[in-house]
Amino acid sequence: MSHASEEIASQPSCWRAAIEVAAAKPAGLPEPGERVAVIGCGTSWFVAQAYAVLRERAGQGETDAFTASEFPVSRRYDRVVAISRSGTTTEILRALSQIDRPAKITAITAVAGSPVRDQADEVLTLGFADEQSVVQTRFPTTLITLLRAHLGEDVTGLPGQAERALGLPLPDDLDGFRQFTFLGSGWTLGLAHEAALKVREAAQAWSESYSGMEYRHGPIAVADIASLVWVFGDAPHGLLDEVRATGAHVEVSLLDPLAELVRAQRMAVGLADRRGLDVDAPRHLTRSVILT
Repeated sequence: MSHASEEIASQPSCWRAAIEVAAAKPAGLPEPGERVAVIGCGTSWFVAQAYAVLRERAGQGETDAFTASEFPVSRRYDRVVAISRSGTTTEILRALSQIDRPAKITAITAVAGSPVRDQADEVLTLGFADEQSVVQTRFPTTLITLLRAHLGEDVTGLPGQAERALGLPLPDDLDGFRQFTFLGSGWTLGLAHEAALKVREAAQAWSESYSGMEYRHGPIAVADIASLVWVFGDAPHGLLDEVRATGAHVEVSLLDPLAELVRAQRMAVGLADRRGLDVDAPRHLTRSVILT
């Protein structure tokens, strides 16, 4: 079994641990009313996107999400939250070193003592969610669980939903699909981006992600009988019928969207296995992007 498969299966226990961490009120997480920027790269950027929407929806303050390389370092924030599983990503370290003070900096990582600690006022380390696979699965979902709990959501049922997600069937005839599209809205748009990334990274497959409302504005043109369109959360009115009319297979959320992401992770790994790919070490990828 791959490391990725084992890490996907461990998510229910990781989410329970995250809920306990949130209950202890760890230092450094944004306080209500703070103006916050959240930065990350790849998967961590998509986590930032989801959290930004969730925090604003909870009425806790203006929250922006940026990929680290595009972060406007001169813009004023009360707090910058940097997400980096390894704590070594060059773009993250570079952005943090250029921030105009007096912004407070919080780093969230899976590795204690990583270089990001030297750039931060507070560091939250989720070592129990670290991963051996290059492809991230449990670290981002565990962090989202923690952040949702910190925002005051009742997430006590999430680990049980993750367990269900590990046993629910995946779409039939995966080999028959040549193109995979993931749709979301609000905070689930970040999850849709992450699901598409998993399929690209793990299975080297053609995958895309869009806002559900935006999908009608061009992308639906590629949908046909060889397409799978997976919707995270509720679909815009009428969209599912329009997608089905193209001949595409439509997959709808059976669970909380975060648990639904677990199903998408399983599908990505299953596709990789069918194609004889090493899901733990995808081509051209490393655990952390470190630039000279």
